[in-house]
Amino acid sequence: MGLSDKYKSIVFFTGAGMSAESGVPTYRGRGGIWSQYNWEEYACQEAFDRDPHKVLKFHELRRQSVLSCRPHPGHYVIAELEKMHPQVRAVTQNIDGMHQRAGSRNVTELHGSLWRVRCPSHGIFDDMGETFKSCKCDKCGSWLRPDIVWFGDMLNQDVVNEANLIVRRSDLFISVGTSGVVWPAAGFPKIAKESGAHCIEINPEPNEMSYLYDKAIRENAGIALPALFDEDK
Repeated sequence: MGLSDKYKSIVFFTGAGMSAESGVPTYRGRGGIWSQYNWEEYACQEAFDRDPHKVLKFHELRRQSVLSCRPHPGHYVIAELEKMHPQVRAVTQNIDGMHQRAGSRNVTELHGSLWRVRCPSHGIFDDMGETFKSCKCDKCGSWLRPDIVWFGDMLNQDVVNEANLIVRRSDLFISVGTSGVVWPAAGFPKIAKESGAHCIEINPEPNEMSYLYDKAIRENAGIALPALFDEDK
């Protein structure tokens, strides 16, 4: 019996390490985006208000960089499990859409997406591609900003509530490539544990939240996930 037969509600909670395996640059840490660029010029509402064109051009470079990367076997494992078992969900801190490119549809994006833009008056629009389809809203002419959580932004509370509910309902919680130390994400493993879920951590390095997990796999996701769900094929 495979894991997806044993458990009814599987949640994959993914972070920067999941995408880094595909070559997507991380934002923090050595070699991260914000060690090369000043976020105050490119990743906050104040920067956008000062020079929206400059900020949008920077994010087009990010989009081009991400599109040059490809999902790895771990992404495809999650997508394939979702096809067989509708109760499989991904909750991600990543904004790169790599889960969707692998075929996942049940994805909750805590920090938004590089592939959406939003108008202050007319809401959110899908926008996939190396460049933005339009920098201004067709309806009102307002500048469209990337639908991602920048420095100083509050997370969308509806999205956070949805993620909390998904995690609380899980009976198998698998954290992949995240240190889980930034709130509210830091609370997810505890919520899962207190709700009775079996908790697995997939991360090459331990972190301060590792003690919460029933099992730790010190491998990259591209190796660990195919091995973990080998019996589900």
